[in-house]
Amino acid sequence: MHRGAIQGGRMLHVTGSIVRPSFSRISQRGVLSKTVGELKLRAFRLKHQRTGAEWLHIAREDSNNAFSIGFTTSPSDSTGVAHILEHTTLCGSVRYPVRDPFFKMLSRSMSTYMNAWTAHDYTQYPFATQNAKDYENLQGVYLDAAFRPLLREADFRQEGWRLERGDSGDSTSSWGIKGVVYNEMKGAFSDAGSLFATRAEQQFFPGTTYAHVSGGDPQFIPDLTHEQLVEFHRARYHPSNARVYSYGDLPLGPQLARVDKAIAQFERMQPATVPMEVRPFGLRKVTEFGPVESVGSPDKQTKFSVSYLTNDLRDVQETFGMSIFSGLLLNGTSAPMHQALIDSHMGSGYSANTGYAPFTRQTSLAVGLQGIADKDIELAEKRIAETFARVGEEGFERRRVDAALAGVELAYKHRAADFGLSLMRSVSTGWFHGVDPITYLRVSDAVAQLRSTIDSGKFFEGIVNRYFTQSPHQLRYVMLADPAYGQQLDTRENELIQTKVAGLGRRELEKIDAKNSELAAEQAKKEDVGALPTLTLSDVAERGQRHAVDMGVAGDSVPVQWRTTTTNGISYLRVINDVREKHPDLWPYMPLFCEALTYLGTQKRDMAQIETDIGLHTGGISFSPFVTTDLGNLGHIEAGISFGSHCLDQHIASMYELVLELVRETNFSNTGRLRALVSVMSTNMFNEVADSGHAFARRLAGSTLTPELQASESLRGISQVRFLSGLARLKDLEPVSERLRQVQEVVFNRLTMRTAVTTNQGSIDTNQQALDGMIANYPQPSNSTTAESPAVSGSKFTAEAARVFCPLPFATNYAAQAVRTVPYTHADSVRLQVLAKLLTPNYLHREIRERNGAYGGGAVYSAAQGLFSFFSYRDPQPLATIATFDKAVDWILNHTISDRELDEAKLSVFGDLDTPLSVADEGMAYFTAGISDDMRQERREQFFEVTKSDLKDVANKYLASDEAKKHTSVAVIGEEGLDMTEISRWRITNICTSSSV
Repeated sequence: MHRGAIQGGRMLHVTGSIVRPSFSRISQRGVLSKTVGELKLRAFRLKHQRTGAEWLHIAREDSNNAFSIGFTTSPSDSTGVAHILEHTTLCGSVRYPVRDPFFKMLSRSMSTYMNAWTAHDYTQYPFATQNAKDYENLQGVYLDAAFRPLLREADFRQEGWRLERGDSGDSTSSWGIKGVVYNEMKGAFSDAGSLFATRAEQQFFPGTTYAHVSGGDPQFIPDLTHEQLVEFHRARYHPSNARVYSYGDLPLGPQLARVDKAIAQFERMQPATVPMEVRPFGLRKVTEFGPVESVGSPDKQTKFSVSYLTNDLRDVQETFGMSIFSGLLLNGTSAPMHQALIDSHMGSGYSANTGYAPFTRQTSLAVGLQGIADKDIELAEKRIAETFARVGEEGFERRRVDAALAGVELAYKHRAADFGLSLMRSVSTGWFHGVDPITYLRVSDAVAQLRSTIDSGKFFEGIVNRYFTQSPHQLRYVMLADPAYGQQLDTRENELIQTKVAGLGRRELEKIDAKNSELAAEQAKKEDVGALPTLTLSDVAERGQRHAVDMGVAGDSVPVQWRTTTTNGISYLRVINDVREKHPDLWPYMPLFCEALTYLGTQKRDMAQIETDIGLHTGGISFSPFVTTDLGNLGHIEAGISFGSHCLDQHIASMYELVLELVRETNFSNTGRLRALVSVMSTNMFNEVADSGHAFARRLAGSTLTPELQASESLRGISQVRFLSGLARLKDLEPVSERLRQVQEVVFNRLTMRTAVTTNQGSIDTNQQALDGMIANYPQPSNSTTAESPAVSGSKFTAEAARVFCPLPFATNYAAQAVRTVPYTHADSVRLQVLAKLLTPNYLHREIRERNGAYGGGAVYSAAQGLFSFFSYRDPQPLATIATFDKAVDWILNHTISDRELDEAKLSVFGDLDTPLSVADEGMAYFTAGISDDMRQERREQFFEVTKSDLKDVANKYLASDEAKKHTSVAVIGEEGLDMTEISRWRITNICTSSSV
């Protein structure tokens, strides 16, 4: 007899013979499965009887099914073996002997997510898709890649590292090191914050696996051999060392059969172990050197932190309590450490490692500052100790504690689009350390138990006494800024290369040259990808999803878009205030203004009080600048402020009242807190460039081509980084306060306001009443705000080609090329979108990543912006990549496009179109940009009709023609030492240029 649970109309068999004799369920105290009511799921733990492979299956009514295979991969050195293996594993397998099947599958699938990553202790290969056939295809590719990879030396040399001459055709050319992971980690170590956090962790965990860099340290990556990589795979990528995760509404039985078949040849083994538990060393003080950052005062470039050893990760309830403790201690303006450190203006923000780190066997908590003067370190240490002592005596205000726990419960009620993957991330670290993963799903139980413990008295005070008052393992870590640090890195790299070359004879160097030639030939070779499974256009639904909305009015005349659906008892509010193209002088202040609204407090209350109310009654309130282009005219834009919040339905009235308080009463005269905010924003945005430089480069290139990109560059680009840097150096911020008050008068205006509400049927009236009340008290326009003002762009904007270079102290680069094309409603828009999808996998990926060694690159078409862009990410040779962008256009014009290439490009487009949305985002395309379901459906039908000749036509017209060159701009962000002779005629934009108010 078979028992089963109905999931989304399918029978999910989980017991009896359908589970298959190869797998048995893990019983915890006689419980074979767990139903979690608040998450609407049922969880099962299974174990493969012969090998011991563990499986967690989450059965839930959700069509966005997810799967992952992962392995414990704790490193014993910093060669990055686990990280490089993660890359090479996906470079071909026995069943799929295709170079880079992972990237090939991106265009043969309609996955909603595909990735792989290496954490401290483990490596995972997750994907998600809504299509059952696609799920089976991807599962087969991932399983074969994990257990039967080819691990060719050529792939190791491409993805890991290799010696290569600067000019492959010149035998006298100097040697260098290339490799995707090598260059990726050079880029990661260019991020001063990331470098600080990594080095502090290494010093904190000596003698353990955490003393090594799991991603790889560039100075040690070239020590790794291909043979060591193969051996690491043999020892670690084994079912006995594996964790399998599945989620969604697809039947489990067929999945069990596929996994059982994939691991049938393995026998149980004892997985390798490495030291994980630290031996306490008391108080240790370490000082090292790092790079100078381009923002902040020259005499405040030091970073420092104090780290404390805390609980064993496997104590799940203690870990949960520690995470709440950390948030109360550090996060938000009401947090004791924020008040002691950030409000004191000693530093420009918390250090990158600040916070609780539940990612290692023994967890830790660090507190520190970046942008601090050396002379202030002792004072900061004293403030940290005093704050811990005060919390140890007084604990936290109970209302703040209740707000933090309410936020946890609300987060799990929110219907996210990637819920299955989020669950996987939340359980993985503990699961790989032996914790029952189902424990992490019992969120309500954890909250209830913590509340009970807190009610019993002095829970948080006890945490301070256990871990911080007299810590047996404490690290004071300081990183001093050295102006010569970048040059020293270059010198060490050159010495490393010379040492490698000096240890090789002439014949060995000739052999390396030959291998590089073979690799280049392999990369250029056209492959037969017929072995890979694929969806076809017949698997694509002819009709897209529709999200019905109703239009109404609030107050006297404010438009309201209503989306009524199942929201799990949550209401969502979204508001846009449109200032069109007025008041251009105020635009650079918009990002600061938006952050200030939830930072400065109001005329009646300080932000600490408001913050607690926000946590008790909402899931947060956020404000952000808003820009969008007219669907039929690239010269017309809409711009202003967008803000929103969400709450449980019983808190609807409170949510609207809190929003109104921030809109009307924010105290912009609080220059003390304003200075702290400017400092934090300036530092954080500069750090963002190191992580997302390709996005900044695309905005920079596009800023001379369309009004929207000009605005976006001003609000979220290099110009904004430079603007904030200038504000951070001002001694008097009163003029800035006045500007923010002007923004408030201009932006918050009921005549330029529109709203959207997503809610349950039963909560419409409550929302309507609260919305009417908010609008009745919303600011009314004054004569000054309604007066005409010069336009930012639009009618006065003239597109022009430009070449821009932004030098930064990085060891890698980001390149972009942007071309102005046509608006959303133009017939060629769909063709350009398909063209971008064809260029990336068939040409750009090979040239930019495989040959040039950049971490990534490709082409993107933004239909809403009318911009066709090329980009590269963490690129060692950006100028060569820019030439590749032009070659890509020549390639498509001369290339014979195959039926397969066209179909795969369309599949990739449809994959983007059909990406699931969170309940909060349903209907938002119409609210924000005016894209209706009918327009989306019409565009969907047009994608089916795109032909090969269409792609050549738009490539020639918009990318290759003389007219196209007049609408093409290029930008590079990166190394200060980049060969300036190549870009001597470019416009240089320096991020440190002072900004006036």
